[in-house]
Amino acid sequence: MRYLGLTEADRRDMLAVVGASGIDALFKDVPADALNAPIDLPPHQGELEVERQFARLAKKNLSPSEVPCFLGAGAYRHHIPAAVDHLIQRSEFLTSYTPYQPEISQGTLQYLFEFQTQVAMITGMDVANASLYDGATGAGEAVLMAQRVTKKTKAVLSGGLHPHYRDVVTTLMGQTDQPYVSAPVDLNGTEDLSSLIDDSTACVVVQNPSVFGQLRDLSGLAKACQAKGALLVVVVTEVTSLGLVTPPGAMGADIVVAEGQAIGVPLSFGGPYVGLFATREKYVRQMPGRLCGETVDQDGRRGFVLTLSAREQHIRREKATSNICTNSGLCALAFTIHLSLLGEAGFTRLAAINHGKAVQLADRLAALKGVEVLTGSFYNEFAVRLPRPATAVVEALAERKILGGVPAVRLYPGNTALDNVLLLAATETNSEDDINVLVAALKEVL
Repeated sequence: MRYLGLTEADRRDMLAVVGASGIDALFKDVPADALNAPIDLPPHQGELEVERQFARLAKKNLSPSEVPCFLGAGAYRHHIPAAVDHLIQRSEFLTSYTPYQPEISQGTLQYLFEFQTQVAMITGMDVANASLYDGATGAGEAVLMAQRVTKKTKAVLSGGLHPHYRDVVTTLMGQTDQPYVSAPVDLNGTEDLSSLIDDSTACVVVQNPSVFGQLRDLSGLAKACQAKGALLVVVVTEVTSLGLVTPPGAMGADIVVAEGQAIGVPLSFGGPYVGLFATREKYVRQMPGRLCGETVDQDGRRGFVLTLSAREQHIRREKATSNICTNSGLCALAFTIHLSLLGEAGFTRLAAINHGKAVQLADRLAALKGVEVLTGSFYNEFAVRLPRPATAVVEALAERKILGGVPAVRLYPGNTALDNVLLLAATETNSEDDINVLVAALKEVL
């Protein structure tokens, strides 16, 4: 029996109901060059052949766990205790799904409740949801939420916002024809976003630390937003920074969006990751995603429930706060376990170690001829200007089995002013030997 075995008559009837002339009409919003692009895939093979092919492809990669690695730019390598992976692979966690029935989902609901508590504490906010897909889609959700709260439309995007996050936001804005202002690339952390705020501004989206590693005091910007009735959205791509840096909530943020990958989740070739989302209590009804709450049963025993879950699956579509609010449950659990193992003191110490490693690396690089450290105040990531194009330098380092950072031009294609700019991150996983190897190699290739 064929899956969804529809007859031609069935298809005609379905198309008639939705008012489409044919199958192609269902894809009219997809650009023709993308829709008809050829897919360069080899013919089908057996399982053994596929395994061999993927093994050959994998050998082309330099593994961050096997070579000195200074990659960052939104995805960070950290040590994950073995207990994290062991616990999340328990069958009751690994196979669980949406906790629609609280009476049989108490374990899932409890860890999501603990996750929310952790996120609210480290961001300095009142309430957090039970996770989103990732930080970038969370940023898009934050803009949509700000529009609902303020009844305004325009978004102001910082020049220090990661371009991948910016692209997600502008794609959403473009689909709804909403206005936005994207500030110029802010390499030195000197932009003045206050001048871009007007009476039509729904929110200002700023990243701290910025994509170039700059740390900023956002309290002045928060006041400027409040004066115009706009919300301040703060994005954090390196969540371990919250163990040391003043949390966004303490600086006046209205919404905080973060990528939680750095705690509990390995790099994994880019995903899956986990989006953190926190806000002020007065805005909780407009927060996307689900919210787990603590309650008591009829016998007075502690229990957990889904307190808010305002997506179109549960209520009328026009009342939904999000249509893509499924949480990253297993990654959220990994985050919760890892942060619980660290504890408050361990989290702070981890952040201090990261900052110390980055300072050590920056000092060593600044001593190299022709290298200029551009980021004045940073956590564990910073930008440097090299005497030659960064892309060529990174390739030369890769030939020496070193992952030597991310060329800024890779994030900003075509921006020749950034050709010689390199982003480097140092975490607790970088040894002094790693730094020595990088510095020695740079002396050879610069």
